[in-house]
Amino acid sequence: MIEANIKVNEQRKKIHPHKFTLWVALGSIVMMFAGLTSAYIVKRDQPNWTTFFIPRAFWYSTAVILVSSLTVQMALKAFKDREMVRYRNLITLTTVLGVAFVILQYVGFRSIWNSGITLKGSGGGQFLYVIAGLHAVHVLGGIVALVIMLIKAFAAKVRRYDPVPVELMSTYWHFVDLLWIYLFIFFMSIK
Repeated sequence: MIEANIKVNEQRKKIHPHKFTLWVALGSIVMMFAGLTSAYIVKRDQPNWTTFFIPRAFWYSTAVILVSSLTVQMALKAFKDREMVRYRNLITLTTVLGVAFVILQYVGFRSIWNSGITLKGSGGGQFLYVIAGLHAVHVLGGIVALVIMLIKAFAAKVRRYDPVPVELMSTYWHFVDLLWIYLFIFFMSIK
């Protein structure tokens, strides 16, 4: 009996392989963005450096992604509590908010582009497009994960309540949220 308890405790201490892989990937992404934002700081002292304004759409998109982090967390809790109707509603809302974030980002970047900050020349706009473009790729990956979870939520009856995929998707979405908050604050404060 004691040996069985020890094995159960050992299993509880181990991290799921998918979670470990996700955390390694997130660490790599953090290092990439840290390098890019550090390069921005170093390069901003160059002659002819141009700055850019923060469009109002970015403020709205920030609010939207913060709310989506709340809804994805509530969806995870609903899934773990086996409240499937609530889970479906919340995962749908999170997906809609994710798409709204992307649309607002597009509006914001279009506004910056129309103000004359393009990929030509030397300045913060070029860094903005590269850094935000990489963030957009990660957001789109998160939306794909949300859509997959949404499809699974409305698919045939769930027979097995494995919270790991929902936890992974939730963790990734929170990460994308925090990454945007970091980038938003970074570009607001580093002109």
